[in-house]
Amino acid sequence: MRRTTRLKISACLIALPALLAGAGASAGPFDDGKAAFDRGDAAAAFNIWKPLAEEGDVAAQFWLGQMYDLGRGVPKNYGQATTWYRRAAEQGNVMAAHNLATMYEAGEGVAVSDYSLSAAASWYRRAAERGFKPSQTNLGLLYANGRGVHRDFVEAYMWMLLAGPEAEANREALAKRMTPQQIASAERRAQQFEPKTDR
Repeated sequence: MRRTTRLKISACLIALPALLAGAGASAGPFDDGKAAFDRGDAAAAFNIWKPLAEEGDVAAQFWLGQMYDLGRGVPKNYGQATTWYRRAAEQGNVMAAHNLATMYEAGEGVAVSDYSLSAAASWYRRAAERGFKPSQTNLGLLYANGRGVHRDFVEAYMWMLLAGPEAEANREALAKRMTPQQIASAERRAQQFEPKTDR
């Protein structure tokens, strides 16, 4: 079974407005940074977003994480990426929570320890509970393989069902290891799932 990777800037350009609405995204200066980034001036975008991020702007925090993660406008630095993703994730940004979880899972920008995988599961769960499908897929994979959490095929299958088509191949592989009763239980739990809307 495969896991998904961190969300990169190109994927986030499309999803950004919807995912940041109501999450502290600012108009004006943030948009100036976005315009600079869109025209290929990542360094100017960084200079605009850094003060905003330091003041708590969640969108700017997420984008600084992306820039450090990918080395766009700044030298690649996973430690800094982790710091900014965490700050945005703590304010409820699901993309930042997902990316922070993948960093814990991969041991990038964090101290690798027994805690790393459980931290990954915790951050995936935060985003998954808010309906973020990539995190639902990855959380399901952690449960399927007993990585950072106790192995639980029902929990794994439930998250993969919620993730939809993205998790279909993994879900089908997992179903071969489950009983019909386990699958039915996971399906019931998925039907009862309601995404959280608060932080």
